[in-house]
Amino acid sequence: MTAGSPSRMIEFRNASIGATVAVLRDARPAPLADELHKMLGGMADFFNGEPAILDFSGLSAEPDRIDWSGLISMFRRFRLQPIGVRNLSAELVAAARQAGLAQLDGAELAAPTASPTRTAPARVDAPPPPPPAPVAVQAGTMFVDRPVRSGQQVYAKGGDLVLLAGMSNGAEVIADGSIHCYGPLRGRALAGAQGNTAARIITSNFGPEIVSIAGIYKTFEQGIAQNVAGRPAVVRLSGAGREQKLDIEALQLD
Repeated sequence: MTAGSPSRMIEFRNASIGATVAVLRDARPAPLADELHKMLGGMADFFNGEPAILDFSGLSAEPDRIDWSGLISMFRRFRLQPIGVRNLSAELVAAARQAGLAQLDGAELAAPTASPTRTAPARVDAPPPPPPAPVAVQAGTMFVDRPVRSGQQVYAKGGDLVLLAGMSNGAEVIADGSIHCYGPLRGRALAGAQGNTAARIITSNFGPEIVSIAGIYKTFEQGIAQNVAGRPAVVRLSGAGREQKLDIEALQLD
């Protein structure tokens, strides 16, 4: 399933106020909990207590009432802290306020660059290997000259992200387009953040904790396949609709 697909009950974006925006297409806590468990591969600690804005613009029809207590508790189980709502009728906003949530319809879907969001033991990576062959990147590309260190987050809004010195474990990079990493790819790499299913993740040294394209995630608790571990690789989506999946392929650079 893709993040922009009507079949997906929930997708995540970033907001300029430093919160995660959860765009809901279902307001029932139980189905959302099942969806989150599948999306995150059972990783209950994917989030780290980040504040969250609940966006109801994806609902096909607004319900008469929302179980705010159940909804808030469900998100807290996944280590997200709901702080506000947007795109709701006045009647439901009033109930949300009684549950302790603010009305935040003015929060924009953007995120600060290179802001520390998580902590993890720092590590020193080996010098990056020779970069892969040049790949065309779209307008609005963000270039990062220095390594992205543990605890840092970089978001390329509206374009591609090019990492010229790689990234460390515990770091997170996000792009609305593709991610091109000319060095070790560690940490979390999320491409196609606004639902671009054509986005790719390309690196000269594959070794991430998590990769995602358009909201479809893959984690590596069981290890990385030998044919791509530490080697040039590309991540892309294949299939359509509910059959979409992430493919990770080795790149032949010589």
